[in-house]
Amino acid sequence: MDELRFIPFMTKTLLLPLLFLALPIISFAQKGKTIESLSFKSKLVDYPVNYSVYLPADYQTSSRSYPVVYLLHGFSDDETGWIQFGEAAQIADKGIAEGDFPACILIIPDGKVAWYCNSFDGKNRWSDMFTQEFIPYIEKEYRIRAKKEFRAIGGLSMGGYGSLSLAMRNPDLFSSVIALSSAVFSDEEITQQPDGQYDGYFKSIYGKNLKGAERLSETWKATNPLHLIHIVAAEKFKSIRFYIDCGDDDFLYKGNSLLHIGWRSLLVVLAHRPL
Repeated sequence: MDELRFIPFMTKTLLLPLLFLALPIISFAQKGKTIESLSFKSKLVDYPVNYSVYLPADYQTSSRSYPVVYLLHGFSDDETGWIQFGEAAQIADKGIAEGDFPACILIIPDGKVAWYCNSFDGKNRWSDMFTQEFIPYIEKEYRIRAKKEFRAIGGLSMGGYGSLSLAMRNPDLFSSVIALSSAVFSDEEITQQPDGQYDGYFKSIYGKNLKGAERLSETWKATNPLHLIHIVAAEKFKSIRFYIDCGDDDFLYKGNSLLHIGWRSLLVVLAHRPL
């Protein structure tokens, strides 16, 4: 890995510029087209997978292919969140027009409250659906440069967790990852969470009515970035650029700090950039 940037005090609106700057610059656009709540039919999950797409302005008039950014939303949000509240299209239009980052396609899938993982009981295979079905479908449906170096992923909170987890478990898929206020929890935090809070967030993915150390299941360890640091060979991360952002007053700061420390323990070269 060339460098891992730990960036405190960043606002949500800086996500897109950082992701796009990590991708190869191809050309610039003025105003893109956004289509919300399209639907993909999966064989691996028993519900339609909704998604929104942003296409750069010259998509309709050119024949070339584009880099892609997969944007993951936070808990209880959906495929419209980054468009309606994150102003992803406006940020992309402005940045592309000013030459700050390359013209890209944005794909925003509905992750429901699945934490972008497969559930412990196999009833919701969201992660498998995303990597095995959704990405191949999207990259045939749209003119996307379907190679790792032209594919990035990022998200906020639950989406930050999902971005890290998916990229760390599939290091050959993504060239760049950015996690904003990623909902990464330590083992200590998860075992001490009040029962109602734990069940409200995690019961459908990691199991309900679990107490204390029961929550540290194999599913938890296999998807939590704090465990993946030690499960996945560090060598596999060297071709991915990771950006981690969490303000020091954020309630998610502890997990993000431990993630930062974990990377350092692997002797990964870090660039600390306070904003």
